[in-house]
Amino acid sequence: MLPSEKSAEMLMDFGLTRNQAKVYIAIARLQLSSVGKISKVAKVRREDVYRILPKLQKMGLVEKLLGTPAKIRATPVEEALSFLIKHEEDMARERASALKAKSKTFLKNFSRTSILDMEEITSFTLLSDRESIIRKSAIMIRNAKRSLDLVCSRSKLMQFVHEFAEQMTEAAKKEVRIRVVSEMPEHEDSIPRIIEEHTSPGISLDLRYCDLRSSHYMIVDYEEALMATTTSGNLAENPLLWTNSDSLVGVLQKDFENLWHNSVSWKVIETTAVTEKVINYMEQLRPTNHLVFVYDSSEAKYNVLFNYLKVGLEKGEAAVYVTAEENPSQIREAMEKFGLHAEKYEETGALQILGYEEVYIIGGEFSMTKTMNIWNKLYNEALKQGFKGLRVTGEMACFFRHHLVRELIEYEKALHMVLDVPMIAICAYNANMLNKSKDPINLFSEISRAHGTALFTGIDNRLGRMEIRKL
Repeated sequence: MLPSEKSAEMLMDFGLTRNQAKVYIAIARLQLSSVGKISKVAKVRREDVYRILPKLQKMGLVEKLLGTPAKIRATPVEEALSFLIKHEEDMARERASALKAKSKTFLKNFSRTSILDMEEITSFTLLSDRESIIRKSAIMIRNAKRSLDLVCSRSKLMQFVHEFAEQMTEAAKKEVRIRVVSEMPEHEDSIPRIIEEHTSPGISLDLRYCDLRSSHYMIVDYEEALMATTTSGNLAENPLLWTNSDSLVGVLQKDFENLWHNSVSWKVIETTAVTEKVINYMEQLRPTNHLVFVYDSSEAKYNVLFNYLKVGLEKGEAAVYVTAEENPSQIREAMEKFGLHAEKYEETGALQILGYEEVYIIGGEFSMTKTMNIWNKLYNEALKQGFKGLRVTGEMACFFRHHLVRELIEYEKALHMVLDVPMIAICAYNANMLNKSKDPINLFSEISRAHGTALFTGIDNRLGRMEIRKL
C-alpha cells in the first residue's frame, strides 16, 4: 500500500470517506493547486473532486481562493485533525442526547403497553468478572431507598469505600441508612478517617466491629443481596452471587441483625484503643529503654504516663514522676481521678512524686552531674527496698521556662549514653512548647536522636490516636 493510501486509511477513522481523505491529502501536499491537478494527484475523477470540495470546506479542512482559475488551499494538518475530532465529539454528544430523549419515550410507552404480569420473579445471578461485580454493586448502592447493610473484612471495606465513595455519598444524601460490620482493629483504627477522606463530610454511616465468622455480603432495602463465594482475596476478585430471593435475603438479614446486635461501635473502640495500646506497649518495655513522649493535652499526658507508671507498679517496680507543668499535689490528685492510687503507693515507698526543683533545676541552676547522681541514688534505694527495678518519667517544660534548651539537649544525649542501669525512662515534652521554640524542627531532631523511641498522642486533636516510632 502506497504512503498516500495509508494516510487515507487513517483519515477515514476521523469520519472522512476514502475519496474525501484522498482529496484532502492531495491538497495538503500540493499546498495551493487547481481542481485538475488535485484530481490527478488524488486519482479521483474531476467531477467527484468538485462534489467533495464543498463538503471539505464545510468541515473547515480546505478553503477556496478567489481568482481565475480558482485555487484550493488546505487547512494545516494539525488544525484539520482538531476540527475532525471536535466534529466527532459534537456528533457523539448529539447522538447521546437523542438517545436519552428516546429512552424516556421508550420507557413511557413500554410501561403502558406491557401485558406481562409484573409478579416478582426470583432470580440468582453469578457474577464472575470484576467489571460486572463493580457495576452491579454500584447500581445496588445507587438504587438504595431505605437501607444498605454491609459485612466485610477491614481490607475489603477500605477498597469498598475507595471504589464506591460517590455512590455512598449520594445514598447518604437520600437519607439511606448505611450500616457496616467489620472485624475488630488490632491497633490504631484508620477506617473512620479513610471513610471521612473519601466521602462527603458528615456522611451518615454506622460502623461497628465484631469477631467476623460469616460470609461477606451486602443487602439493599431488605430486597436484594450480593454475597461473596469466598472471604479471601481482594474486592471483586472472586465470584459473587446476586439474588432477590426472599428466603435467602431474609437469612442474610437475620445474620446481619445478629452481628449488629453483638458488635461494638467504632466510637467506643476509638476512646479505649489508646489506653489498650499504651498498656500493651508499656508492658514490653525493658530496663535501659529511653523514650521521648510528645503530647498536646493534659488528658493525653495522663493517659500515657499514668498507665506507664501503673504497669511498672503492678509488676513490682518502683516509680518516680517529676513534675514541671503542675505541682506534685495536682499530679497526685490527677492520678487518683485516673484510678492510680498514688497515696497508697507513696506510703509503701513504691511511688515518689517530685517537683522539678528536686531533680532538674536545683537552687535555680541545672547541673548534669547532680541530676545523674539523683537518678543513681533513686535506683539504688529502690533495689534496697526490694523493688524489681525503677521506671521514671519527667516533664521537661522547666528547661524551656528557664531558657536551658541547649543544656537540655546535652543532658538528653548524656542520659541516653550512660543509661546502663536497669531503669526505664520517658522524657515528656509538651508539643506546644516545642513548637514555640526558636527552631522547633532541629530541636526535635536533636531530642529524637537522643532516644530510642518516640511516642505521639493527640494526633488530629483526638485523644484516641497514638503513634509509636522507632528512631
